[in-house]
Amino acid sequence: MGVEAIVEKIRSRVESSGFDQSVKFDTGGDGVIVIDGASISTTDAPVDCTIKLSLDDLESLISGDLSPTTAFMTGKIKVEGDMSVAMALSQII
Repeated sequence: MGVEAIVEKIRSRVESSGFDQSVKFDTGGDGVIVIDGASISTTDAPVDCTIKLSLDDLESLISGDLSPTTAFMTGKIKVEGDMSVAMALSQII
C-alpha cells in the first residue's frame, strides 16, 4: 500500500475527527502525508509536528497492528516538533 492508499483509507476519520493541529507523516522516499485540521494530502507543507517512520510501520500503525507507544519506545518512529500534537493523533488513528 502506498501513501495515496493510506490517505484514502483514513480520509473519513480525519475529516470527521475535529483534529485542529497539523502533522506530517514522513516516510522518506515513499512520500509524505500531511494532516492539517480536517484536510489530508500528500503535498509537503510546514506542520506543527513531523513523525518519521517507514511506510510499512505507518501501515501497521494505521491498521492497529503497531502501538504508537511501542513504536516510539523502540525507535520505529521519531517525532520532531510539538509532541502533544503527536499524542492528539489518537483521535484519528
